[in-house]
Amino acid sequence: AVTSDLVHFDYLEPALLPEEWYEKNGCYSGSSIVHDGLLYLFYTGNVKDEAGNRESYQCLAVSEDGFTFEKKGPVISDIKGYTAHVRDPKIFKEKDTFYMVLGAQREDLTGDTILFKSDDLYSWTFVGSLLDEKFDLGYMWECPDLVRFSEKSAFIFSPQGVEQDGERFKNIYQTGYFTGEFEDEKFTRDHHDFRELDLGFEFYAPQSFAYKDGRTLLLGWMGVMEISLEQSMPTIEENWAHHLSIFRELSLNEEGNLIQKPVRELESYRVSLDDFTGKTYESAYYEPLEIRAKFKKTPEDFELKYGKNLTLSYKKEDNSFKVERENWETKTLEHRKAVLNKELKDVQIYLDHHSMEIFLNSGEEVFSLRYFEGEGTKNLLVRSSEEMVLNIDNLEV
Repeated sequence: AVTSDLVHFDYLEPALLPEEWYEKNGCYSGSSIVHDGLLYLFYTGNVKDEAGNRESYQCLAVSEDGFTFEKKGPVISDIKGYTAHVRDPKIFKEKDTFYMVLGAQREDLTGDTILFKSDDLYSWTFVGSLLDEKFDLGYMWECPDLVRFSEKSAFIFSPQGVEQDGERFKNIYQTGYFTGEFEDEKFTRDHHDFRELDLGFEFYAPQSFAYKDGRTLLLGWMGVMEISLEQSMPTIEENWAHHLSIFRELSLNEEGNLIQKPVRELESYRVSLDDFTGKTYESAYYEPLEIRAKFKKTPEDFELKYGKNLTLSYKKEDNSFKVERENWETKTLEHRKAVLNKELKDVQIYLDHHSMEIFLNSGEEVFSLRYFEGEGTKNLLVRSSEEMVLNIDNLEV
């Protein structure tokens, strides 16, 4: 897919199809890097035999134009001490050395991220685990990403098999991060727990991109869910199920938290529908919409209802934010709830017919989710115990 504004995309023919022996059961996700005028794309080739036994190969394809790729085949295969669950290569360059981080599973069936290095992008040397510490975070770590900022780095990954802990980790799989330092081919984390990158229902396996103007952009998959929920999605009748999030600008604040803001290019497509100052607002709207609410003083209570069964609420008493929706399979209400790092100051929401992305406190906390109530107008009700400035825009995209 090609974009010139990070909002509109032209979809092309598949770049890679699983046609070779080392990828016959799937060309799995990876990443790319530009070097000496060529695009080097690394991905995982998935292979299964008749009994379902897996083999995985880290493969290379090279392109002169970004559209046509010449497959070079596997550059990494079996790795001692690890199962065949090794995938999702992320490539970056540090000084004169290329590095690859890979999601992996140890032979004791615990998750890990491993590091390789290369001088030429063809021959790779195994370095070892990216982290010296061993964590009890599930049985497999997918889509690892090492994002380097000016003073620190963030290690983002998606562990599978993390147990629910109260209101935390309620999704089938998680995505989160540590901050710290990448030095001497090791990532040393800061002393904080694993932090979820997105607190909502559906967000998984994100990829970061170094954009041409210096921004770090992040794109996530709004789709990971139980099989029965996936199979009952209303869009299955239209031959599609999931989609990606909007692009998010990624940064690190002074407290060491990752900040995610909607990509600024979306602002160019705003068409103002209403501006309101007060405590209670109600009207009906068509999607797609952008809703922004700001508070001069943190409200004791804030509530936003959209459609019949989608509710956002904030309670200052315990500084908690909750998102409640109707489960489209069971028709019962379900929720995700989290205690915020700071009291609520602003809310920014993007709605697009069957998805909602919620950014709180200028992107310090994010909730993403899917929902289905059909097409047509939906009623919007916003209430706050303190005066709010509310901006509602249509998005002509």
